[in-house]
Amino acid sequence: MSRRSLLRALGGGAALGTLAGCGVPAAYIEPGERAASDRSRQDKKLTFANWPLYIDTDDNDKTKRPSLDAFEKRTGIDVRYTEEINDNDEFFGKISPSLMNHQETGRDLIVISDWMCARFVRLGWVQEMDRARQPNVSKYLDPLLRSPHFDPGRKYTVPWQSGITGIAYNKRKVGREIKQVSDLWADDLKGHVTLLSGLDEAFALLLQGDGVDIRKWTADDFHRMCDKVEKMVNSHHIRRFTGNDYIKDLSSGDVLACQAYSGDVIQLQADDPDIEFVVPEEGAELWAESLMVPNLARHKRNAERLIDYYYDPEVAAELAAWVNYVCPVPAARDILASAKDKERAALAEDPLIFPDDAMRERLVIARDITSKERTEFAKRWNALAGL
Repeated sequence: MSRRSLLRALGGGAALGTLAGCGVPAAYIEPGERAASDRSRQDKKLTFANWPLYIDTDDNDKTKRPSLDAFEKRTGIDVRYTEEINDNDEFFGKISPSLMNHQETGRDLIVISDWMCARFVRLGWVQEMDRARQPNVSKYLDPLLRSPHFDPGRKYTVPWQSGITGIAYNKRKVGREIKQVSDLWADDLKGHVTLLSGLDEAFALLLQGDGVDIRKWTADDFHRMCDKVEKMVNSHHIRRFTGNDYIKDLSSGDVLACQAYSGDVIQLQADDPDIEFVVPEEGAELWAESLMVPNLARHKRNAERLIDYYYDPEVAAELAAWVNYVCPVPAARDILASAKDKERAALAEDPLIFPDDAMRERLVIARDITSKERTEFAKRWNALAGL
């Protein structure tokens, strides 16, 4: 079971809306008020909050995490690892009261989706990292991921894993190749197409299908795309909007083509080789779920050290071999390619883990939805998706 099969990000800004509705403004924190006295030297520990099933585990003992255990042994730092993040908005609601009120969250390191990271960065709720202490990050971070719109130069965030939102389809049942987003609207696919329900998960690929540069899309681009989707909803061309449950629909044959995540398709292909994943000719969105050090974290240096450890290509290769998402450390490919185990070595040739040059040319990080835009856009999209 893939980690992402547990994820259904809401994408509607529910937490911010709730807070605003209660009369509690989302408080910006000035740079000088974000750091606390760092206890890392005398207190060899840190608390790391992540998603379920998002780190390597021992085949015989799922309570053991080999890469994390090796970090603890190497550094003497005790890591309290929790799998408490199941939804971006839910987690935002859990820790936002502490952050807006200048209180510790009890966590030194968190992993959330980049569209939510953008919200944290805008609010000043995370600390700038010291890259002088992270030589592996500086050297090995994938150039495609180095400078997203919300965090130029990645001062506040570092990708944990990355992925692609593209199109999955059953090649045998469709009977032809799907190469473009517009192919989803072919007459013979009517009633057998699904889109992702989350605004942040769905919009970028659809804009690319309209020929829009998602690095600098506009409100007019968004509404024009929604107009097209609305016609497809009204004509019943779109079967429904889904979270990760598109997986079972695609496997059963109820759905022939859909928006999909690259990591999910790797899991599906193991059971059904007819399932294909395509980065459309117009391009696809490259996204990441990233590590951040929240304000007032007491073990910032220890957290920075753990982040840099996972950017060692040897360690990154171990993690990539287990989670099967796009690895943010391209140098890990050579490590896997040289593996004696044939199954592991084959991962180095999988473009959904290490995209080849042709695929990389079509991958783009989308401009994030700003806080000013979110209420309007979420209202329009959620009405289409039936949320």
